[in-house]
Parts: sequence; structure tokens; C-alpha cells
Amino acid sequence: MSIYDLIVIGGGAGAFAAAIHADELGKKTAIINDGLPLGGTCVNVGCVPSKRLLFAGEVLHGARDHDVPGIELEVKDFDFQRVIRDELSLVEHMRREKYEKVLGFLPHVTLIEGRARFTGGERVRVGSRTLGAGKFIIATGSTASVPPIDGINQAGYVTHIEALKMTEQPEEMVIIGSGPVGLEFAQMYSRFGTRVTVLEALPAVLPHAETIVVDRLLKALRGEGITIRTGVEITGAHHEGDRKIIEYTVDGERSKSVCDVIMIAAGKRANTGGLGLDLVNVEVGDNGAITVDQYLRTSNSRIYAVGDVTDSPLRLETTAGREGTLAAGNALAGRQDGIDYATVPYAIFTDPQLASVGYSEAGQMKELGVCSCRSVPLTAVPKAGIINRTEGLIKMNIHPETEEIMGVHILAPNASELIAAAMVLVKNRNTIHDVIDSLPLFPTLSEAIKLVALSFTRDIEHLSCCI
Repeated sequence: MSIYDLIVIGGGAGAFAAAIHADELGKKTAIINDGLPLGGTCVNVGCVPSKRLLFAGEVLHGARDHDVPGIELEVKDFDFQRVIRDELSLVEHMRREKYEKVLGFLPHVTLIEGRARFTGGERVRVGSRTLGAGKFIIATGSTASVPPIDGINQAGYVTHIEALKMTEQPEEMVIIGSGPVGLEFAQMYSRFGTRVTVLEALPAVLPHAETIVVDRLLKALRGEGITIRTGVEITGAHHEGDRKIIEYTVDGERSKSVCDVIMIAAGKRANTGGLGLDLVNVEVGDNGAITVDQYLRTSNSRIYAVGDVTDSPLRLETTAGREGTLAAGNALAGRQDGIDYATVPYAIFTDPQLASVGYSEAGQMKELGVCSCRSVPLTAVPKAGIINRTEGLIKMNIHPETEEIMGVHILAPNASELIAAAMVLVKNRNTIHDVIDSLPLFPTLSEAIKLVALSFTRDIEHLSCCI
């Protein structure tokens, strides 16, 4: 039996971050990977390929609808299959450069391909091999959750995984679910020329996000021709020849959508099945996710868990990687480090992008009973007017007494880049006066952060540029 200081189960961002830090600590480590290739969800079927296709859609849309007088562009050719091949080629490159090659720089880490299962005590079994370790980190990720829709298996469907490598572009697509994945794929395929309908069971899209920002985003998406329906109860699915039919009701009224492809984007489920967690007393919740404490430790003190497989409040590539690093340090060096998830930003990579960090208005009202909030439309930001991108806005929430910035919410081009500055403000508990005293470049979209801070103290419509 091979004995290690640490065994990491999984091969994605969290797993590799854990292995890299374990190697830095000089600990003998094994990574056991199964399912997706090295790199996990993000590189293979998540962030990397989807953002490549979103960029392709943005280029198409910019050529067709740029709003610059005096310029007329014609898209002479759109080769869907070639775009997909390019995306898959990028995935292979990123996987090779950022994961497979990285292993070569980790002398204390051994890669083992296969499915791991705990056998009790401090052992796992992989095929015919038994491995032991002092500590374990579970980083097996998650897979798409398929809701119990009558007839959906017979009708046929795809998840985001298959939607990233389809060989033929559908004429019509129905997407079930309006979370980040659903909205990003809806705009992606709509800009490719597919007619897209999004069906959401909840009464509101992105209910945990800032409402005014979400409303503006939906207006933009609907303006591009995407149909988005909420409060939908799907009653069944079937196929007639090559066509698929989704039947549903909204407010008691029956309706149906006919399409070539049904895409399921209704959330994810943690990959905990078959791990033998019951044999090592690792507690999981009703949704199958592993319960961890603030230090990423499970109910078994020798076993930690990170990323999508856990019940952590944010399931992002960035948090998974950081969790992996911290879990390795906690497990192997006796540390007690955790993440302040309230200061971690997230983004939805539509166009315009939605990005947020910190408290929403609803969250602040729940905690403090009051919210001091201001919103500024991008029409007030000079750079947005210069580039004809004024459809968005920025909202800032501050503590009513200390004037510390508690939350920032942005709908804008490249909002995912802008939110980094807001993240630092929230994390460092800066006040609006710290921002007002700053000097962002003119003209830039980042001026929006200073303008919304200024709006707490004066009428920004009465200000000239660069104030």
C-alpha cells in the first residue's frame, strides 16, 4: 500500500491549488482524477470555452449592431463548426499549459488516474490499488442537475457540456434555467443566430442579485430578441420527428415552445456519489453537497473539501482555487485559515456584464434594517457615452452611519474587470470619501465608481468632467 501525506481527490482548480501548496510544503501528495480531464469544469467545460464563444458572439454582434454613424460592416461568413473547433482547440491548449505541464514542476506530487472510494479509516481504493494518507482533500466538483420533467429523457436534451461542442447550430433552442449559465448561453447562441427561449421556474431571474441591475440586464437581453419567461411550470416534454416540444404553464395559462435543442441549465449537484463518504463519517446535506466548517474541514477532522462539492456560499473558480490552497495549509501545517465570502466578487459574462461584490440592498436591509443606496446610470459616465454603451448602471450600498462601502453592483461592458476595484473597497472597508478623494483616469468606465460615491454627497448632474 502506498502512503502519502495528502491525497487530493479531483483534478480541477481546487485540487491543483491544494497539490501546489502541498508541494511547496514538501509533502508527499497524490492527485486522483476521474471523469473530466485535468483542469476540471473551468478549463474543460466551463469558464474557458464559454467565454471564448461569448467573445465570438460579441464580435458578431459588434459588427452588425455597433451604433457608429458612417460605418457599415457586413458579416460575409459565419462558420459555426469552425468557431466550435477553435474553442475546443483553446481548451486543449489551456489544459496542457496550465495543468498537465504544471505537474512536471511538482516533484512531490503524483497523478493517479481512476475513481477513488474511501474504504474506511485512512484509506482509499483506486481500481485494484489501496492508498493511505494522513489527510485528504475532496475536490470532485459538480455536474448539471436535471429537473424531473415528464418525458425529458425521451425528448432528449443537452447540458452546457454538450452545448459547447455541438457540430450543428440549432435554429431554435429552449434553455431551462436562467442562472448565469442559462443567460450566458442564451445570449451566446442568440448572437450566433439561434432563436432562444429561456424558461425559469422562479418568479424572478437571479433572485439573490441586485434587482435594479438584473432588470436592466433582462431589458438588454430581450432587446436582442431573446424570450425570457419566469414563473414557468413545465408540465412535460416530447419530440415529434426532429423537433422537440416543451409544454408549460405560466399563471395557469398553457403554452409550449418548439425547438431543435433543449438545454438544461437548472443548477448543479455535487459529485459525492460513490465516494464512500458514509464509511468515513463525512456529513453531506440534502442536496448531496459536503458540509464544511469555516476552515474547509468536514465532519471527519482528517478530511477537507473544497469547490463545488461543498456547501460553501459561493461556487466560483476563484474561490475553489483559494479554498484548495487554504485547505492544504490547514490540513498539513495546522493553520486555521478561511475565506470572507462577503468580499468575493462574482460576475455573469453576458454583454453587458453583471458584476457584484458585497451586500445587496435586500441583504443590507435584512442585516441592518436600513439601506443607504445610490444608483447612477451609465448615461452619466462620459466614457459610456463615447462608446455608445449607456444601457447599464452602477449601484453602491454604504453603511448609513460609518459610510463604509458595503456593496457595489455594476451592469456595464467589462463589469467583471471593474468589480476588482470595488472588491478592494469592500474588503478594506473604505468609505465613500476615500473614493471621492481618488483620481481615476478620464475617460474610463471606472469613473463610474467615483461618480456613484459622489452621488451620496451632491447632484452629479451639476458636475463637469473630471471632478
